[in-house]
Amino acid sequence: MSRELGDPANDYVILGEGNTSAAADEETFFVKASGVHLRGIDEGGFVRVARQPVRWMLQNETMTDEEIKDGLREASVDATRQRPSVETFFHAVLLDLEGVAFIGHTHPTAVNALLCSKHAERAVASRLFPDEIVYCGPVSVFVPYTDPGLALAHAVGKAAAEFVEEYHMPPRVIMMQNHGMIALGSTPVEVLAATAMAVRAARARIGAQAFGGVRPLAPEEAERIFVRPDEHYRQDKLRGD
Repeated sequence: MSRELGDPANDYVILGEGNTSAAADEETFFVKASGVHLRGIDEGGFVRVARQPVRWMLQNETMTDEEIKDGLREASVDATRQRPSVETFFHAVLLDLEGVAFIGHTHPTAVNALLCSKHAERAVASRLFPDEIVYCGPVSVFVPYTDPGLALAHAVGKAAAEFVEEYHMPPRVIMMQNHGMIALGSTPVEVLAATAMAVRAARARIGAQAFGGVRPLAPEEAERIFVRPDEHYRQDKLRGD
């Protein structure tokens, strides 16, 4: 999953951008180490992190940058003691959601073209076509620009919780203004599919502007796709159910 997200042909990330994570068990998870490239990453590029120390840090809103750096290193349970990505915090929050076991955070050029625009929230708020709903969910969660680290984790967690309360399921895609996107799934395939479809939808939005503007699906049209049994079947097949 991580290598696919880091493949230069996909234009999801370059250099050391992006990070991924996966639940290991109830007490730990794996996350990309800080500064490691997703392209060609191997097992040495990940850090196994204890969940509870990260949860404790999330409760402390007065930590300095240095304390956060030291705390993340101490949360590592690997002998190498590599430093986990500073975005480990939002990975920890999202991996605590029921049904989420894998996460991919990327910065696709097409998606960031929308997220860095003056109308970012409106640009990603709607759905354009049925498969965007099937693979990316009924709507994307939108998070206004927030400083990466603890503050961003709190903002992402709050927005995700509001989505769960409304839709009774975890979000598939989270869009972060002037930053990038997060894809969530119970399997690596779900993360890859949500990322690929979000990028395709972003390109469609950009292209539609050349022909008079975007014509999103009406709420009742989107709702119809979201509740259709045949679309649920396709979602189940994606998960391997």
